[in-house]
Amino acid sequence: MRTTITFVALDSHKKQHSVAVVYPRTGELDQWTVLNTQKDVAKMAKKIKQKAGGEVRFCYEAGVCGFVLKRWIEAQGCSCSVIAPSLIPVKPGDRIKTDRRDARKLVTLFMAGQLTEVYPPNLEQEAARELTRCREVAHEDVQRNRHRLVKFLTRHGYLYTGGHPWSIPHEKWLRSLVLENGYLRCVFDEYYTELEHSRQRLQSLEGQVEQLAQSQPYRQIVELLCCFRGIEKLTAVSLITELIEFGRFESPRALMNYLGLVPSESSSGNKERRGRITKTGNRRIRRLLIQAAWHSRHGYGVSRTLQKRRTGQPQWAIALADRAGLRLRRRYRALAERGKEACKVTVAIARELAGFIWAMMREYQIREAPKAG
Repeated sequence: MRTTITFVALDSHKKQHSVAVVYPRTGELDQWTVLNTQKDVAKMAKKIKQKAGGEVRFCYEAGVCGFVLKRWIEAQGCSCSVIAPSLIPVKPGDRIKTDRRDARKLVTLFMAGQLTEVYPPNLEQEAARELTRCREVAHEDVQRNRHRLVKFLTRHGYLYTGGHPWSIPHEKWLRSLVLENGYLRCVFDEYYTELEHSRQRLQSLEGQVEQLAQSQPYRQIVELLCCFRGIEKLTAVSLITELIEFGRFESPRALMNYLGLVPSESSSGNKERRGRITKTGNRRIRRLLIQAAWHSRHGYGVSRTLQKRRTGQPQWAIALADRAGLRLRRRYRALAERGKEACKVTVAIARELAGFIWAMMREYQIREAPKAG
């Protein structure tokens, strides 16, 4: 059956896009270049829509243009898909790569239905995600500035031996330092000032994220996720803003695959060979879950902090979180007793934790569905 859909692929870049269009009536392939501005993209979409005389579908790889290009195109009445670059089929023997060839290849695969679309957030969801990512970058800046300052002092013989680094006594020691050389004093002041600035920036962003977590529609979901051991407010709101919609995963296994927490496999015939985890999908969530999974190396118990986070939460959510904590602790101990490395055990626990989070969100959506109706 002959299609009446006009397919368009963009090989997108910061300054311009390489466009490849296949018109259904003639089957001709048309290619040209368009600047990456809202005016030029809108003009290009109108031109194609007018010539096509029917449905037009655009696609481009997720990358530097984010989702704003998708919104520009959809504002002209066309559909647009953002494609996952890591899941685009690749020919091993193809060694020539140009923008025109990439656009032509993309539109061919798009027509054949062999591309995987990225879940697109709306403008509010994307803004919330940018905020949590900015907070993460600010935290990394604080760590880097701490390392720079400590290494600078170590190079010149100033070593702190009074206890834990960056404790209150350590901070007092830093402020009491007197460097004799004028240039060294200047360098120390610059490093310390930059550290203080990054701390204030982090504190401000954490306040913004706190407000986000208390706002709708995040508040109730954040409080439910905080029922799990190892997941506090910052982790919970980061999970929500990165995943956006838990309902798009039809099973816990689908979520685990998306996060790259499942083992890679290269099996053929009678041979089965499994390797490291795939590490596909969202690395931020994978890191957060692995950090939370480290809590399972200790015996399970409800601490005062966890009990406070659970105050006012529904009993079904607390029961599910308790079941998860007991299960993950037993699993951690069993794998450790079999001689598995601690890091591998923790990744396995993170994989199961993702399944429990999926179950929590699925139960929440089922219970909320009658209210929404």
